[in-house]
Amino acid sequence: MNGVDAAAEVTPAFPEGTPVKQGKPAQVKDTSGIEGVLAWDTAGYPAPGQANAGTLTHEHVTTPVEYAVKPAVGGPHAPVWMNAGVYSKPVPTERAVHLMEHGAIWITYNASLPAQQVEALRAFFKQQDYPAGVPDTPGGGNRWMVMSPWADDSLPSPIVISAWGRQLRVDDPADPRLQKFVDEFRANPKYSPESAAVDQVPTGTGGNPAMYGSEAVNPPGMLSPDAGM
Repeated sequence: MNGVDAAAEVTPAFPEGTPVKQGKPAQVKDTSGIEGVLAWDTAGYPAPGQANAGTLTHEHVTTPVEYAVKPAVGGPHAPVWMNAGVYSKPVPTERAVHLMEHGAIWITYNASLPAQQVEALRAFFKQQDYPAGVPDTPGGGNRWMVMSPWADDSLPSPIVISAWGRQLRVDDPADPRLQKFVDEFRANPKYSPESAAVDQVPTGTGGNPAMYGSEAVNPPGMLSPDAGM
């Protein structure tokens, strides 16, 4: 849905159980040329290649994950991703990480971010086109991005934009580096381990964004967390 419909929003299902702890991934030098971008080791992905000891891992887990980086930039994640779009409530990191594995961008912001800046972020989200070179899915049109608030004010900056293995921390939604980050990392097989869907998950599991998701409503119902999508 491209319009604003908060009543239709469904928060993606959160994993339950005993959390697993992510090993600390190795930080490396970013080569994108975008000032301030932080980078972590993604060697060996996508294949062919050889993973290093500090490479971000890709295993599926059905329980919560204690991530070594906040917000996460990769690592263990839920077997089922979430439906991309703009959410007004916090979303499960384990599902957002699966989206980033597929090439999506995740914008998070502190809970106390002023409403005017949140609206500016939504406007930034809205102005993005469907990424070039990505096969559309039936009823798609998704921007290959997810935006959501953090549960508190514990982020390392008021606004954080992340991709698999990359992150940029900014104070202002008007920062021009946000667009540079999207242009460089979104749906780019050079950085993301997989190129796959960012929608089509039943709403009871994958959620339903209030804004700027797919053209078609995500399917109703639930999907087992161990479905292995």
